[in-house]
Amino acid sequence: MSKVFSWVKQNVVLCIAAIAAIVTSVIVPPDKEYLGYFDFKTLTCLFCVLAVVCALRNVRFFYVLAETIIRRFKTTRLAILVLVYITFIGSMLIANDMALLTFLPLGYYVLSNTGKEKYMAFTFIMQNIAANLGGMLTPFGNPQNLYLYSKFNIPTGEFTEIMLLPFAVAVLLITVCCLFVKSEPLSIPEKALWLNRPRVSLYLALFVLSIVIVFRLIPYVIGLIVIPVVLLFADRRALKEVDYPLLLTFVAFFIFSGNMSRIPAVRELFAALLEKNTLIVSALSCQVISNVPSAILLSQFTGNYAELLVGVNIGGCGTLISSLASLITFREYTKHNPGKAKYYLLLFSAFNFGFLILLTTLMALVFYH
Repeated sequence: MSKVFSWVKQNVVLCIAAIAAIVTSVIVPPDKEYLGYFDFKTLTCLFCVLAVVCALRNVRFFYVLAETIIRRFKTTRLAILVLVYITFIGSMLIANDMALLTFLPLGYYVLSNTGKEKYMAFTFIMQNIAANLGGMLTPFGNPQNLYLYSKFNIPTGEFTEIMLLPFAVAVLLITVCCLFVKSEPLSIPEKALWLNRPRVSLYLALFVLSIVIVFRLIPYVIGLIVIPVVLLFADRRALKEVDYPLLLTFVAFFIFSGNMSRIPAVRELFAALLEKNTLIVSALSCQVISNVPSAILLSQFTGNYAELLVGVNIGGCGTLISSLASLITFREYTKHNPGKAKYYLLLFSAFNFGFLILLTTLMALVFYH
């Protein structure tokens, strides 16, 4: 029973999504229209990216690369900036949750081995914000991006144009915050770093294949065949480590949102709210049901994908449940600092709501000037 409670605790969003899907299935009984709920391309692209990233993480590619870079910086301020920037860039390439799972342990290693634990809460929070906001520039940087990019068939150039301003402002705000860290001397213990170059080359080739599929240059079915087959022989553990609860969360919310869109009263309510201000409604909904579910649900009631896209990305800042990535960071921090959860939450809320308010205000001025 304790294992069940532990699993539920680690997959709260999936459990909520499953309950929501079941409840709405009672209101809207299953029929042939259910097949139209699922975005199989999004699920395939997400699976391919997650699987390859797991393989690269298993050969410590990202960790070794990041640690090599950090050793070149000799002050606390620069080291924290690099940790945050690496997480920022990582989220653009390997998705926000994977970036945090990869680089938060590196942040802990650097700070704990140099006696700079006092900066750990701040560093983790900045890494968390960087992961949520860094991923918004690319279609595969955040799960909600991948879904909306596919759902509305958004041209790649237009996608980048929509997200460039909030992305640039996020970089500026994060940099300014990190510059307030004192520039104290810092020395990281030396240790041998080694990579399996043949495997890294193979997995990087698979990663390129995943990105090519995301950008619609080849049919997604090819990735669904090639990547699992190669990893079956090269790294079966990577296939086991894929975040299947995240994929199932998508499936459950596809059912939930599809059913909600077929309930007349719900459809009219959401359509009216989104017509008034898609940006604000989407950003606020993330604070309650998280950004991925918000994207899936609200996309059923509006065609204003530009504001929806921005809203569910900057909406990842705010409450602890506004993004799955935030829960990952909280769990990682409290694992190392079990008695400081309250302090972390206060600091987390101050920075996250600050970013949310500033970015939402800016983008509201842009969309409604």
